[in-house]
Amino acid sequence: MKSMLQGYRVLDMTQIVAGPTCSRIMAELGADVIKLELAPYGDRTRFGGLKPRDPAHKGSSQSTYYFQHNHSKRSLALDWKNPQGLALLRALIPHFDVLVENFSPGVMERAGLSYEELKKINPRLVMCSISLAGQTGPLSQKPGYDYIAQAYAGITDLIGDPDGDPALITMAMGDTATGISAAMAIGYALLHRERTGQGQYVEATLLDTYFQMHEVAIPRVSLRKNYTPRRTGSQHPDGGPTGVFKCADGSYIALAILPHQWKAFVQALDAPELLDDPRYATAALRRDHNEDLKNTLEGWLGGFDNRDDALAALEKHRIPCAPVLTLNEAMAHPHLKQRNTVRQVHDAGLGSFDIPGLPVTFSSWKPEKKLQAGLLGEHNESVLRDILAMPDENIEQLYDEGVLIKDKTAPRSIKETTET
Repeated sequence: MKSMLQGYRVLDMTQIVAGPTCSRIMAELGADVIKLELAPYGDRTRFGGLKPRDPAHKGSSQSTYYFQHNHSKRSLALDWKNPQGLALLRALIPHFDVLVENFSPGVMERAGLSYEELKKINPRLVMCSISLAGQTGPLSQKPGYDYIAQAYAGITDLIGDPDGDPALITMAMGDTATGISAAMAIGYALLHRERTGQGQYVEATLLDTYFQMHEVAIPRVSLRKNYTPRRTGSQHPDGGPTGVFKCADGSYIALAILPHQWKAFVQALDAPELLDDPRYATAALRRDHNEDLKNTLEGWLGGFDNRDDALAALEKHRIPCAPVLTLNEAMAHPHLKQRNTVRQVHDAGLGSFDIPGLPVTFSSWKPEKKLQAGLLGEHNESVLRDILAMPDENIEQLYDEGVLIKDKTAPRSIKETTET
């Protein structure tokens, strides 16, 4: 099956998570993604995650962190702060459909690589900038990562126990969601280009992405001038009951009850008296007596020897519920394995390990089963030959002058590459 983005070429000038997620999605869907890594170290995630333990790969630039976010791409390691490197980068621009970058606002402009400059040499270019808070506005020059965007978006303040400190969402949820949003926007920009012939500039920010995650509270705050959402710990502020509840065996379940499911919930608990309890007569009253409902439900859960039996009793009545799994348990779940939500990859230095799959599926395309992530600068020669038809002696000179670099465990010159 032909990949959906086959024939498109993407220049990936990103690092860490948000930008690499965007370009990785395009790479998996068939685009030729060239990851431009800044000399001398490349993407900073090459120093994160787990590193190869085999002495034969000692000093390798590969890591599990880098692999997860950058597989399916070709690595071009270039010192573009060097005038020769910058000239080489500009020579590449006309050969690309998309450029993605996530430097601090102003970096690309100071290097002469702003969209206004690049569209002069490639009017069909779709350029996407990913940042904390955008290229303009009071926060645009502020450095920051996922957790900083959480705080500015009003997310952090709503996580944690009511009487405790705000808590941190420790996985890069905003980074990943921003990368997905950026990939979506680029796809639409390419569709626009196919219809009009015009490229364009796209922005995606962590702050904007996080702010989208407030599914109901923003209109309330807007209309009710004295209303401020508060932390509610393990319970949803709108009641239900909806939240996390403790079982007799010390494990937890998650439950989500909408107003139309209240009667079914009462039937599942075999507690018809709840229907006549004035505290629970309406959804608003159930919300106001959330803690009482929590105690009632956990008392019912205490009658089961284990979590699975309690879940089975709830599921008989089609109550939306789930065990609160550890990550280890989630990775081992047969549903996630069958759908390739968790999939195994293999790397020569790292061995075999699991990474997440794509978050969507397509009826006319299946993802590659064998995924690879390049070492730092592993594809320097192939990229420059394929795209610029550069002679080997010119490539060798770029190595000699420090414009190109490569992982120290890989062949360091054209001659070595040929002999290997």
